[in-house]
Amino acid sequence: MSMFKKIAVAALITTAGLGIGSAQAADLITMPVSSSPVEIPVADSGYDWNGFYTGVYGVVQSSPNGGVQYGAGINAGVNAQFDFFLVGAEVALHGLTGGNFDTTYGQVLGKAGVVLSDNLMVYAAAGYGIDLGAPVEEDFLAGGGVEFAVAENVSVRAQYLHGFPITGGNPKDQVTLGAHFQF
Repeated sequence: MSMFKKIAVAALITTAGLGIGSAQAADLITMPVSSSPVEIPVADSGYDWNGFYTGVYGVVQSSPNGGVQYGAGINAGVNAQFDFFLVGAEVALHGLTGGNFDTTYGQVLGKAGVVLSDNLMVYAAAGYGIDLGAPVEEDFLAGGGVEFAVAENVSVRAQYLHGFPITGGNPKDQVTLGAHFQF
């Protein structure tokens, strides 16, 4: 086969292959308004999980050294959604009272999740936590949660984290319930 025929066959196969598996973007389905030429969307795109958020939450934490403690906290984070996958990062700080002592606990988390519907997301989380009181304890945190959008920029969340001790030898179980405000 001559060089020209080889190039022609390769070009034909490449061009034919591009059309077989490619997807075409679709326009948003619209419906014309009867009194004007303006069209309105028929399908709602759902809650937009992308962007920065801040929130408040209540927390209950249980550990052998601290006993059962409760408190409140604040958090801030960012999410990025890719189709129905979501990744994010968050920092949080909460105060705890009750049990054997009062303390302040800080944490940094990474999370990865799946958007199950227009307003519901589940995720797994892992990160680092530190007890800022005495004695200083550091933990590797792992767990997950569920978040539900209740308004255009407001969602509620329930989360569970287990603290595996890095220093201090005091494992922790932490449950939070809170609200996020996205901007």
